[in-house]
Formats: sequence, C-alpha cells, structure tokens
Amino acid sequence: MDAAGWFLLGAPWECSGSARGEQAAPHAFREAGLSSMVGRDVGDAATVIDRTDRDEPTGVIALSETVRAAHALADDLAVAMTDLPRRRPLVVGGDCSILLGIFPALRRHLGSAGLWFVDGHPDYLDGLSSDTGETADMELAILTGVGTEALTTLAGTYPMVSAGDTVLIGHRTEGLDAASAAELVRLPSDLRRIDAPTVVRDPIVAGRQAAAWLAGTGTGVWLHLDLDVLDPESLNAVTYPQPGGLDWDQLADVVAPLARSPRLVGVSVADFRPDLDPTGDQATRVLDFLGRALP
Repeated sequence: MDAAGWFLLGAPWECSGSARGEQAAPHAFREAGLSSMVGRDVGDAATVIDRTDRDEPTGVIALSETVRAAHALADDLAVAMTDLPRRRPLVVGGDCSILLGIFPALRRHLGSAGLWFVDGHPDYLDGLSSDTGETADMELAILTGVGTEALTTLAGTYPMVSAGDTVLIGHRTEGLDAASAAELVRLPSDLRRIDAPTVVRDPIVAGRQAAAWLAGTGTGVWLHLDLDVLDPESLNAVTYPQPGGLDWDQLADVVAPLARSPRLVGVSVADFRPDLDPTGDQATRVLDFLGRALP
C-alpha cells in the first residue's frame, strides 16, 4: 500500500443504534496502526446513531438519524476528495450503511460511479421485509433505487448507482434459510453477481471478470469490502458471520484486479467488531490484508 496515495476517513456508524461494536472499528484500526499506513488521516465523520426506534411507515431503524449521518459523511468525504485530489479515499466503518453517505459524495464529486460490492450477503431487503430494520440489511437495494424515498434520494439523483453498474461478489448462495433464499430472488436481473462458491473455485478469474464488467462504467468504480465475506474460520469478529465464505488468500486474489484497476476511485471497509477481538489480532490481520491488497 502506497501511503502517499490514500487518505483515511472514519465512519463510526452502527445502524441498529445499540452500539453493539461496529462503531468502534475506526478507533480500533487506528490503534492497530492504520493512520500510519495512509498519507493523511482526516478524522471521523459525525455518523453515530444512538436511536433504536423503528420508523412505523418504513420499518427502518432511526430513519431521521440515518439521513443525518449520510449527509454528514457525504459532506466530509466530498470536502476531503476536493482538498486531496491526488489521494484516494479509504473510508472505514462502521457497518455497510456507510455506503449511503459515500455514494452521495461520489455523485457530487465525480458524477456517476460503479460499485464492486464484496459482501457475504446481498443486503437487498427493505424496511418492511427486514426482520431487524437495520439499513445494513438494505443498503445495496437503497443504492440501486429500491426502498423508502428518504434514503433512495440521498444523492438527489435516482438511483445513486444503477444495478447494471454494480457487481455483487462473494455472497452466499448455498445452504440458505428460506428468508435468505427469498432475498436473492429480489435482486434485479441486470445486477451482475459472482457468488462465494464461484469465487472459491477460481478467485483470480472471478476478480478479472468483475473488473472487466465495469471497465467502462461512469467516471470510476468504488470498491466496498464487507468483512463478513470471509469465512468465520478466517475472521469471526463480525456481526453476522456465515459459513461458506472466502479465506484471506481467496479474498486477496479476487480483490487484486479491482484494486489495481485504473477505474478504482476509493475503498470502504465495513462490519468489523472490535468487541469480538479482545487481543487485537484480527484487527492486525485486516490491516495486513489492506497493506498487501491496496496499491
């Protein structure tokens, strides 16, 4: 990882409002040495959510606070991208909801952008179909225009990213319960996908395919890494671990063509739980991966 090419922005965002752990990840990664790996650390956006009430019409937890957090992150990211034009952003969550602030900033700063979405789950529910009401169950749906208007219009334009400019990578498709299987059915037909079994079989080919699919998309492509794409045997400090995921080498191989792509505009990392990592060894392992994987 070339430190001079990156700036760090923390997003201590935990969408359930219960402070269960993800909000502490930016601090934990800094304690493990992340600030020294980048050229600039611009601090944290004001994304803390501390309400647990579920909006009755939409089913979304802390809807008004979520909108506020998204705007706060979008503002800080857009300013940093303007002030540091020669550096790519590394945005560290928090949970996957940070994308709801990232893509409005990309729309403002770049126009249109594609998305490589590396995640163990499709995150394609809405507030009423989600058991939890957490925006981390639904951020990919929101980004591609499915969900409550208060969230789908965060960027002012609709959708924030088109389904055809998105690649879902590493999601589980085997041994699913009925609800998870039903979520897969919700995915739009033009949203490209490479599931976990396919990545495991040949991660290098999978990464090259994902890169090729978005080779001409917009003004660039954002890379999102939800750490629950990893199998719990490789990393278990996440909120919703699920078997059948990738190991570290497979994740490195599938990400390599994306991280090296000239289309890459920035990276986000989400869903790390420091409270489930009492020794700090797993945080160190994540930073080792980032140091090797990012250009």
